[in-house]
Parts: sequence; C-alpha cells; structure tokens
Amino acid sequence: MNIVFISVALTCTIALGCAQKRDRPGGGSPAKLVTASRLSMGSTLTLTAWTVDESAATHAFDEVFAEFTRLEKSMSTWIPDSDVSRANREAGVRPVPVSAEVREVLKTARQMSEWTGGKFDVTFGVLSGLWKFDHDQDNVIPDMREVRRRLPLIDYRAIHIDDAAGTVFLARKGMSMHLGGIGKGYAVDCGARMLRQRGVRDFMIQSGGDIYVAGLKDGRPWRLGIQDPRGPANSAFAELDLTDGTFSTSGDYERYFVKSGRRYHHILDPATGEPARGARSVTIVSNLAVLADGLSTGVFIMGPEAGMALIERLPDVEGVIVSDSNAVLISSGLRGKVRIVASPTDAP
Repeated sequence: MNIVFISVALTCTIALGCAQKRDRPGGGSPAKLVTASRLSMGSTLTLTAWTVDESAATHAFDEVFAEFTRLEKSMSTWIPDSDVSRANREAGVRPVPVSAEVREVLKTARQMSEWTGGKFDVTFGVLSGLWKFDHDQDNVIPDMREVRRRLPLIDYRAIHIDDAAGTVFLARKGMSMHLGGIGKGYAVDCGARMLRQRGVRDFMIQSGGDIYVAGLKDGRPWRLGIQDPRGPANSAFAELDLTDGTFSTSGDYERYFVKSGRRYHHILDPATGEPARGARSVTIVSNLAVLADGLSTGVFIMGPEAGMALIERLPDVEGVIVSDSNAVLISSGLRGKVRIVASPTDAP
C-alpha cells in the first residue's frame, strides 16, 4: 500500500501514482487515482481522488483550488489588502470589517489559546519580522532585547470580534495577527465539504503539514506515515490507517537553522519569544483539520508532558509526540493503531 508522508512545509509529497487504474469488485468501471497540485497559502496543495469519474473530480478540484485562493486573499499577511493585513495596520486605532471566515477562524483560535494556556496565540505575528528561518535568509538570532520588548503585544484576549458589525479590532497599537498556524486547517475543512457536496467521496487533501482523508483508496483506508524528525525526507517512523479524519504535524525540522550547536526553528513560544523546546514533532489526529492544525502547534509549544495531558482531556483528539530526547508518546486512543516501523533517528 502506498504511504502519504506528513511533513510541515513545501517539501511535503504524496507517494501516490497519478491515474493508477484498478477494477472495482464485480467488474464495474475501473477506478483510478486522480491528482492535481498547486501552490496555495505558502505550501503545495495536493488534491487526490479515488474515482471512476475523472472529469467530475477534476472540476471539483478546480473549485477547491479557487476556494483556497479566496480564503488566502482574506487571511494572508503577505497580501497587503487582506482582512488580516488591514486589521493589523489599524491595531489600536479602529475596528476593521472582515469576512465571516476570518471571524470564525479567530474564534477557533481563541478556543485553542484557552486550551493551551496561551501557548497557541495568533498575535505572535509581532515576532515574525524578527526571526527569519527561510533558506534564502541569513541565520541570525535577533536582538533579544527587541524580542522581549514586543512580548507584551502578544495577547489573544486583546482581539475583539464583533459579529453584529462584522469587524475585528486589535486593542493595542503594534499588535499583529498571523493565521499561519490555523488558516490552512480551516481551508482544508472547507475543501473537504466542497468535495463531498460535489459527489467526491474517496479523496485526500494535503496542504503543508495538514491532511484530510475521506472514504477509501482501493477499498482500504488511506495509509499515512509520520515523518522521522531527524531522518531523510519522506522517511516515516510510524504509520496509521485513517478514513474520514484529519492528520496534522508540526515539527522543528523544516524551517530551522543550527547555531553554536542549538537548533532554532519557526515554532515560537509566545511566553519567551524564542523557539519552543521539548519536542521534535507533534502529530494530531482529529475530525476537523482546523483543530488538528492549531493543536499541533499549541501542543508542540506546551511540551510533551503537558501537551499529551491536554490531548487526553479533549474529546475526539489523539496524538503522537516525539520529544527532544527522541521518546515517542502515543495517546491512549491511538495505541494499537499507530505502527512504529522504525525508531526515530537519534540525532541532535
């Protein structure tokens, strides 16, 4: 069975052939895999369907791609006139009209913040210009005095949402939202609903480290692999068969640099302004991609012990954590379902 490898950045790939034909039991029309990919929300968005109707799947894919583009225009901080960018510019000045989708994501983000004791906080955007982890930029540790100066501006409770007026207001000047830890999950959920509404039942959506699978592939659940945090690209240390569920991984191994023997990565702890320590990767399994997306980040920052305790408290949420000592923690609901195929690579 082919395996999908979950990672957290543009290097995510799907180990599936395109248009791979199989005959349905009983001699019906042959089903095949139909796959299409585009860049969206800073990651490769790949849509795959196991279907007998390639044309219908392709048309449905086009609508999902268009929906991701529409949502990105509201949520991206890289687009100057997006709802989020406009709200950031007016922080401490005035409320800004935003889409219903942005308000919904922010409400979900607030719930994530409450669950994680503020470790997940979309107002971490105030730090995003200080730390630079892209491969084409210098590996420079920012002036930590400036980092600490900005920390008081990180406060999810200072986001005021007014549904009646359709507005969002950041209460203090200098505040900045960033939906990179939750927006793609929301878009994946929207895409899954659209595909079902258009009659596509057996499919997979993958956007960066966020994935949703529905139905079956060739009569069996989709097989997913969890990336080895210190292994080569597309090397799994664990596997899970999944259907009608979502799977999101956050890790310290994609956007990072190493300086003086220490790994600096893009998942920042809002309490310190520095890369979170304690975990190498966190994978969340849930029914909603938006929950898995936000929780994988929040649990990573919380650390293995507190993070796993939260996973065990939440309904319909399971998880796999690789700690910074390379220990593998598996939540109670996944024991016997997750298969460890190789020990994670033991490296700094």
